Order: sequence, then structure tokens, then C-alpha cells
Amino acid sequence: MFGNYLIGLREGLEASLVVCILIAYLVKTGRRDRLAPVWAGIAAAVVLSMAFGAVLQYGSTQLSFEAQEALGGSLSIIAVGLVTWMVFWMRRTARHLKAELHGKLDAALAMGTFALVVTAFLAVGREGLETALFIWTAVQATSDGVRPLVGAALGLLTAVALGWLFYRGALKINLAKFFTWTGAMLVVVAAGVLAYGVHDLQEAGWIPGLHTQAFDVSGTVPKDSWYGTLLKGVFNFQPDPTWLQVAVWAAYLVPTLALFLWQPGGSAPKSAAAAQTSPTSGKPSA
Repeated sequence: MFGNYLIGLREGLEASLVVCILIAYLVKTGRRDRLAPVWAGIAAAVVLSMAFGAVLQYGSTQLSFEAQEALGGSLSIIAVGLVTWMVFWMRRTARHLKAELHGKLDAALAMGTFALVVTAFLAVGREGLETALFIWTAVQATSDGVRPLVGAALGLLTAVALGWLFYRGALKINLAKFFTWTGAMLVVVAAGVLAYGVHDLQEAGWIPGLHTQAFDVSGTVPKDSWYGTLLKGVFNFQPDPTWLQVAVWAAYLVPTLALFLWQPGGSAPKSAAAAQTSPTSGKPSA
């Protein structure tokens, strides 16, 4: 639940901030009559994301075992790539997100109603599709379809509540630090999903090395124990991984995490100060 709660919270809060900025801008510029097209685009993006998740779940159950493993492994690797791009993109552009969205919204207002719908749809839809794909792959990795979904739903609900508080001006947090630490935790989660995806491809016969185990600590960390379940759910830990899984996990986690946490000299304070604002007012927090 925790791993998927983190995914739902992190991804959902990005979408909530986008919605918050779009709606607040229209309200503050006296264009409430243009809210309906924006909400229509947001609703369409949510429906598409849910439909995408349903198609992934239903479609995968109709395949043979090898095809399921191949699909799961391939989508896991794609999901890791998308999430990695997302956390680095947000780390780089969080300071300018408000201005960027305002510019796109001004252009859409000049073009008409349909452009408003498309702008809102694209702004929220990207986050929604990424969330649906990553949650689906995380659920497949844990082999538990209930608790991961509950965790993701709670994370999304928390993100919606935080977005509403941002909009009302009742909440101000250091967004730079928030996205840095949650992004770092997502990189750790993504490393486990990547290793699981490689294992799926090995079981599908696409990659060799399925029977060359690096180690086996099943006796010390049983899969059905509470701590084994915790490690599996949060980090996708496998007590008997193959050598290739371990190599891929380390090759992704170490350089990606180091690069993500590295800050060029003198840039970190500016980022923190710029992000320590309310997304609707732009005023510094106390």
C-alpha cells in the first residue's frame, strides 16, 4: 500500500497542481465563463486514464502465460522510463510550471473553446496515463490486486485534498523539497519495478539467465512474512533474484539517484526559494 500510495500522491499532486493553476488563473482574470471547457478536458483525461488502466488489466488476462510475462515486463520497463523522465522534468521545471501553463492557457483562450478543452486534457492526461501505467505495473509486481489499489486510491485522494487546500490558499509547503524527496523515493520504487520487469522478460523467454540466481535468502526473508511482504510492496524486493536482475537494479538505481539528488553549485537555494510559494497566489510562504 505504501509504495502505491506514494505513486498516487506524487503523480496525483502534479495533476492537482496543474488543475489548481488553470482554474485559479481563469477565476482571477475574470473568465469564469471559460471554466466549463477546462473541466470538460480534465474529466475526459480522467476517463481516458481509467479506461487505459482497465484495458491493461482486462487485456492482459486474455493472454497466454508467456505473453502476459512479455507484456508485463515490457510495460514495466516503459513505465520506469516514463517515471524517470517525469521526476527529472518536474525537478527542472517546477519553478516555471505556473508561467508555462499560463502561457498555454492564454493561447488556448485566443483560439477558442475546443483549444481550452485540448489544453486541459493534455495537461492532466499525461499525468493520468503515466499514473495508470505505473500503478498497473506495480500491482503486477506485488501479485496483490487489492491493497496496492487501495494505497494508490488513498494517495490520489490525498493529492486532490492537497490541491484543494492549495487553491484555497490554506496550504503552503516547500514544493522543491517535496518533489525532491518523493522523486528520490520513486526512483527507488522504479528500480524494483525495473528488476521485476526484467524477471518477467526472462520468464517469457525473451532474455536469458532465468535460472542463474545471484542469492537466495528465502529462508531469512520468507515471501509470506510481514517484513517480506513489506519489502516486496515498497521496494519490489525479491529474495531469490537472478544475476541480471541485480545488475540491472544497481545499474539503474545508483547513477539515477545520484544524478537526481545532485545539485549544481549555487542553484539549490534559488530552486527552493522559488518553489516555496502558493501555486495560486505566487506569494512567498511564511
